[in-house]
Amino acid sequence: MFAYQKLEVYKKAFTNHRTVYFFLKRNHTIPNYLKSQFGRSALSIMLNIAEGSGKFSDKDRRNFFVIARGSAFECAAIVEFLRAEDELSEELKNELVGGFEEVSKILFVMIRNLEKK
Repeated sequence: MFAYQKLEVYKKAFTNHRTVYFFLKRNHTIPNYLKSQFGRSALSIMLNIAEGSGKFSDKDRRNFFVIARGSAFECAAIVEFLRAEDELSEELKNELVGGFEEVSKILFVMIRNLEKK
């Protein structure tokens, strides 16, 4: 088992990405450019957490976690737009935004802890 697989933040990012993946797979009305961006940014969160966990230096690890956190913000903004366009339900919007916010908060603490070392 890789170290990142044990991280709660990775597990949450993985779950969020699966929700996005299945939503995008079922939705045929969202333009391809937006589907692509949403899918890539959701995937970016979990991949940057995984890659960052494998780095040796705290500085390198922190940089990947900062990128992952930025992608969580990007996803939340896309969700907000899709909800405004009635492309997703209020319930799904709340689930996704809540998930991205939770990941963002955990990453924030991880980033701050790495800065203190």
